[in-house]
Amino acid sequence: MVKKKKPLAPRCLRMKRRARLSSARRWLATQKNRTPIQIAQSYRKRYGVDWLCAIHELVLLGVSIDPGWVEQLYRSLDGHHQARARRKAARNLNPNSFGGDPDDTFAYIAGYTENGVPFGVTWDEIDDRR
Repeated sequence: MVKKKKPLAPRCLRMKRRARLSSARRWLATQKNRTPIQIAQSYRKRYGVDWLCAIHELVLLGVSIDPGWVEQLYRSLDGHHQARARRKAARNLNPNSFGGDPDDTFAYIAGYTENGVPFGVTWDEIDDRR
């Protein structure tokens, strides 16, 4: 059986910087009566780039963007990256290699129900086995 090939992503999402800048010159002409922030948001979505790349390339294209807004965006992105790092570190603090962490009731927590209630082996069950 022959595997079907996946279709390519849209062309705008596959472009390198040089091609994006060339294409964006024509695209910018269609962005009349829009603020630089709206243009940056649209640029990100159209070309599939992050905020930093979008701002850098729009500045290269001659769009004047408020430095105060850019600074606020950098702070926001920095906070987002720090929060992701904290969540990742919290996930990695697991004391058992099996994913269970003991507490006052459970010696081993096997998992949680949809409502957030833990289930596993209690300390009483372990004492009864001894």
